[in-house]
Amino acid sequence: MVDEASLKVKSIDAYTVFDSRGYPTIECICELDNGASGKSIVPSGASTGTFEALELRDGDPQLFGGKSVHLAINHIKTSIQTAVLKSGVNNQERLDQLLIDLDGTANKSRFGANAILAVSMAYAHAVAQSKNLPLFESLNPDPSAHIIPLPEIQIFGGGAHSAGRIDLQDFMVICTGAENLMQCYQMTFDVYQAAGQLMKERGQMAGLADEGGYWPTFDSNTEVFVILEESILRAGYIPGKDISISLDIAATEFYTDGKYHLKLEDRYLSATQFAQVLDDWINKYAVCSIEDPFSEVDHIAWSTFTEKWGDKLQLIGDDLFVTNQRLLQQGIKQKLANSILIKLNQIGTVTETLQCIHLAQEAGWRPVISARSGETEDTFISHLAVATGAGQLKVGSFARSERMVKWNELLRIQRKISQSGQNPSFAVQTIRFPWDI
Repeated sequence: MVDEASLKVKSIDAYTVFDSRGYPTIECICELDNGASGKSIVPSGASTGTFEALELRDGDPQLFGGKSVHLAINHIKTSIQTAVLKSGVNNQERLDQLLIDLDGTANKSRFGANAILAVSMAYAHAVAQSKNLPLFESLNPDPSAHIIPLPEIQIFGGGAHSAGRIDLQDFMVICTGAENLMQCYQMTFDVYQAAGQLMKERGQMAGLADEGGYWPTFDSNTEVFVILEESILRAGYIPGKDISISLDIAATEFYTDGKYHLKLEDRYLSATQFAQVLDDWINKYAVCSIEDPFSEVDHIAWSTFTEKWGDKLQLIGDDLFVTNQRLLQQGIKQKLANSILIKLNQIGTVTETLQCIHLAQEAGWRPVISARSGETEDTFISHLAVATGAGQLKVGSFARSERMVKWNELLRIQRKISQSGQNPSFAVQTIRFPWDI
């Protein structure tokens, strides 16, 4: 048993490192009185919701195109460190509340959510080291709550992740027929390789998108569905049975003046017209999950669509909720969706993230733990997904080391659970998903 008094912070340091897109970000080291230390690196998004907590950048065009983070780092090393050491806080909730109060703004714009989250995550890592526990067990010591999540893995990237080559942001697969994590990885590998070969044969490969998925040159958004289902079949699987399609529409990115602009097809659609397009895709292809089908401000479209499809599909709010409890409570009350995407840096502290996950679960919603397009080698979200029993993890594709490090961490966690004498629970066997209803 660790003495809580020893969990007080002794020192906090921070400095610049770089994310998967080559942009500056923050690495933070938190050392405790007992000698334990934790290290974190914060990610960054490409398509961001209006209501997300603020990511503080310096804005100097001479320094990494305005993306440097010296101001945020300085806040950590001065104001934040001074206040934390003076307070003597010795647990996660107290630390995070202190950081929230110290910043004093609704969107963490004084110090920056990237500065605050760096400290919050580093402290969580340090506490886990103090307890000599893996992070997932430190976050939640109840072994019955630990569930290996079902991966949601990108095959094709579009939207803000690929310079707008296709309007929709992510075309992903969920191995709904997999019986365990390794089988899921095998199935995903097969589809990813088949898709790559198919793209080369067709001469439609432009490169790789931000998250490792293929960057296609298609003539329509619908063509992606055709190619993805053909890839699933080529890999030897049945669409809708073994492997289903998950979409991140990221509709806010192409919503202008009340219309949805599909640039690839040069069409401006009303919410009703765009809903019909989505209906057609759902009815024709093996779609089981849709994220952000409408703009973050188009609540009527959300509620109407959820009323129609909410008992058949997973409908995830990302920009709609931005891991914010207040917005999630509103969404639950208005029945805007049935699931929420969870991103640590949208809200800015570990505690607020956990609270948002628990609120969703209490309402019977499914939380999906997610990475960002600008990722790092930090594996916090893999542990968060297991600790909370969220059931799903969205990291990007089955390629690129900043993505694979998180998929690999799930294997390590699963092995750790097995070595402790427990039988690792896999989400497909233990959780009822919206598409199962």
